[in-house]
This record gives sequence, structure tokens and C-alpha cells, in this order.
Amino acid sequence: MARKPNYGQNRADVNRAKQARKEAKLEALKEAVARRKSGEDPQDDEANTGKDAKTEGEHHGQ
Repeated sequence: MARKPNYGQNRADVNRAKQARKEAKLEALKEAVARRKSGEDPQDDEANTGKDAKTEGEHHGQ
């Protein structure tokens, strides 16, 4: 005969995994903020070049 499923344990496993994902995402966010504040993030360099993607290329509606 098969064992009765332990739904409480299954739910606890799901909650632990969810919390681990949430903490990893938060840690990555904190690291990204720290990089931006210290000026190490290369995405900031692209944003500060003065070129706007909307103003380059085709001009629609004008």
C-alpha cells in the first residue's frame, strides 16, 4: 500500500524554495544598486552618452 502524502512537508519545501529565490533576487538587487552607486555598472555609461534611442533612426509621425 502506498504512503499517504505529507502535504505539510510538501508545502514547507515549496515555501523554503520560494524564500531562497526571494532572498537571491533581493541580494542581486542590492549588488546592482551598490555597483550603480559606485559607478562600476557599464549600463550607466551607456545611459550617460547623451544619445536617446527614441531620437535616433527613423522619425515616425513627423
